[in-house]
Amino acid sequence: EEEEDYMSDLFIKQDIRPGLPMVRRAKEALQKEEKQKEANEKNRQKSIKEEEKERRDLVLKSALGNENKGFALLQKMGYKSGQALGKSGEGIVEPIPLNIKTGRSGLGHEELKKRKAEEKLENYRQKLHMKKQANEQAADQFRIRFKTKQEERKMEGDLRKSQRACQQLDMQKDIDVPKETWFWIEPEEEDKKDEEDKEDECTSSDLSVSEKLHILTAYLREEHFYCIWCGTTYEDSEDLSSNCPGDSAADHD
Repeated sequence: EEEEDYMSDLFIKQDIRPGLPMVRRAKEALQKEEKQKEANEKNRQKSIKEEEKERRDLVLKSALGNENKGFALLQKMGYKSGQALGKSGEGIVEPIPLNIKTGRSGLGHEELKKRKAEEKLENYRQKLHMKKQANEQAADQFRIRFKTKQEERKMEGDLRKSQRACQQLDMQKDIDVPKETWFWIEPEEEDKKDEEDKEDECTSSDLSVSEKLHILTAYLREEHFYCIWCGTTYEDSEDLSSNCPGDSAADHD
């Protein structure tokens, strides 16, 4: 054997990049695997369903011939290939397509699935609608509570205003004791109260703020000809009735 000449052109032109033999072997293994898959696919025996499908597709693609008794009868009645059915040619041209059932589910199963899906969708829509209604009702109730609280605060302010006016007007007439204990603003600090005061407090506590405000404003109008919403003391009842819009905040609004 001749010794290799490491300075020859044949040896110098060889690709000796690192890792190249490994890449080449991987590429060859991949090609070999693809060839093996193609050979297995060719040698694979077709299933009965696949063979039936191929035969069925082949028959459906081919047109009917004279050997078919039904087609022969149509020809005797004047039918020609490609012509629409019917006396005046208003019928179908192509045969009714076959709907092959490949699954193992019973008849009507698809309709049942479709109906269940529609019912599920309808239930989902109803839940969304009910949730929307519940949110709207909650928002309405919140607005009503907020409005009610605002009205209560306004009435409490009007009641305090009426109590201060009543106390001032009563003192101007030398009235030392209010007609009702709650007609005047109670002192902030009061250590002792007798039993009569306690009974009066229990009676007055049974009244709501709106009832107290209505009673007290009526007293101010009748006794002092004064309207808290006008902020005016009139000369007499005739002057009050002719110049004051009414005996409530709504009348003055």
